[in-house]
Amino acid sequence: FPDQKITVGDVEMPIVILGDPAYPLMPWLMKPYTGSLDSSQDLFNYRLSKCRMVVECAFGRFKARWRSLLTRLDLSENNIPIIITACCALHNICESKGETFMAGWEVEANRLAADYAQPDTRAIRRSQRDALRIREALKASFQTEQGNQ
Repeated sequence: FPDQKITVGDVEMPIVILGDPAYPLMPWLMKPYTGSLDSSQDLFNYRLSKCRMVVECAFGRFKARWRSLLTRLDLSENNIPIIITACCALHNICESKGETFMAGWEVEANRLAADYAQPDTRAIRRSQRDALRIREALKASFQTEQGNQ
């Protein structure tokens, strides 16, 4: 990721990935609150979910069109962003030109994706203090008018 940071409240944070509850909370990976929630935590989860749904729908179409992205990319780490960027550009060209997107592609891609093992997140055990501060700052930001946009 670019080494860009933003400040929310008084917390400086990196660009983050949006994850679901199965992933560990990390400074670069935001996930929803779990358990008994207060209204501000519930609002945070709702807004995080709205963002994730947009991304998940886009990636669903993206992976359906470029099925090579369903599997592990055995490439140099330096080449992976180039391949993904190229797929994004080609996908956007197809979409802008009105190229037919078959609904069955996405169904088949989801079926194929279910066969691939996901990383074992239990292996990731770091301090979560920074991640908790970032999530709390985002939650507070979501309570403001600016956070409604």
